[in-house]
Amino acid sequence: MICSTLRRVGHMHIYLVRKASSVSKGHHQQTVGSRPAASEFAARGASGNVLELLGKSYPQDNYSNLSRKVLSRVGRNLHNQQHHPLWLIKERVKEHFYQQYVGRFGTPLFSVYDDLSPVVTIWQNFDSLLIPADHPSRKKGDNYYVNGTHMLRAHTSAHQWDLLHAGLDAFLVVGDVYRRDQIDSQHYPVFHQLEGVRLFSKHELFTGIKDGESLQLFEQSSRSAYKQETHTMEATKLVEFDLKQTLTRLVTHLFGDGLDIRWVDCYFPFTHPSFEMEINFHGEWLEVLGCGVMEQQLVNSAGAQDQIGWAFGLGLERLAMILYDIPDIRLFWSEDERFLKQFRVSDINQKVKFQPLSKYPAVINDISFWLPSENYTENDFYDLVRTIGGDLVEKVELIDKFEHPKTHKTSHCYRITYRHMERTLSQREVRRVHQAVQEAAVQLLGVEGRF
Repeated sequence: MICSTLRRVGHMHIYLVRKASSVSKGHHQQTVGSRPAASEFAARGASGNVLELLGKSYPQDNYSNLSRKVLSRVGRNLHNQQHHPLWLIKERVKEHFYQQYVGRFGTPLFSVYDDLSPVVTIWQNFDSLLIPADHPSRKKGDNYYVNGTHMLRAHTSAHQWDLLHAGLDAFLVVGDVYRRDQIDSQHYPVFHQLEGVRLFSKHELFTGIKDGESLQLFEQSSRSAYKQETHTMEATKLVEFDLKQTLTRLVTHLFGDGLDIRWVDCYFPFTHPSFEMEINFHGEWLEVLGCGVMEQQLVNSAGAQDQIGWAFGLGLERLAMILYDIPDIRLFWSEDERFLKQFRVSDINQKVKFQPLSKYPAVINDISFWLPSENYTENDFYDLVRTIGGDLVEKVELIDKFEHPKTHKTSHCYRITYRHMERTLSQREVRRVHQAVQEAAVQLLGVEGRF
């Protein structure tokens, strides 16, 4: 919604966005009071009603909701930038799988895909994974849609079906994923996932098991909390055991021996049974990944109906923040040499403890407004704040909600924390950004300001 509206608003708002953008980058080349042409500030790659993205053209429609901020992150591929902390995590995981799991001819069992396009079809992102049409994860307010048929992937699982259909039975997928979310030190609209999948034939799963030749992968029974209706209990338990053993070895490789691990039952549409792994790190239980036995309907539809398998997914930022003591997710996008040089190590397994940059003071401003009667979501406002304030915005909190007893109109009050990662912000420059947020909220979201 925001992106399509941005193309319609007049020069005044474009000028405000430009001012905020120049503050975010720490540049002041833009002459105060000058009014640049609208064409300068169209969303990156957009021409009329067509968006050019990663070398392809996508027609825009009423489903398009990509913000300028998010478009600026597409193609950055932090996970492939040598010596970036996310690259270090990816390489450590790759090295572990290459060394621990070897095929019949001495080659790595798992193939790795880390440069697949983040633009996928809605079918790939949802339908191929058996996510129902009315599932809340499909909401426009939670995703970045290119148009009514394409989107920026919300998870690397969007590539599962295609890779299985191509005949692969053991692979890792690494890439940037996009979700509209709250704003704080742990959340960013772009983050990076690593996905793992492994399938087993009857022979592979039961080899070495006593009386294994008599065991079967499949049966027709009923679904329970412990297995799918088409899987035998023996096959399910062996796949689950292999999955948990594989992931226990992985986190031990990353965090070291003596790690306390626990498994929590959970739900995912594309696995059953499903689990989250939690580790006890510095006395605190932290969730680090999700996994499970793949839904057989998904496996069958991809043409691997004679196999059974597992899948897992983990967040690279989550692991890097824990392993390297990185306190704020915005730092991963920093080009500050003081941050980047800390991760230029000769050995990817070398221990690194992030040494904080000087923490500059925060500037806090509140914004209150009456909500429109319809079509307002909090994620629309968060996206607008990110688009205008960029990485100056450290946190946005909804601190008060009020319903007028007579008009029944609802008012929201948000507290916006501004903090530059590399220098001290002045009240004057923050005031300009905050004013741009106020005016944009009125123009783009239809709110009634109380400022």
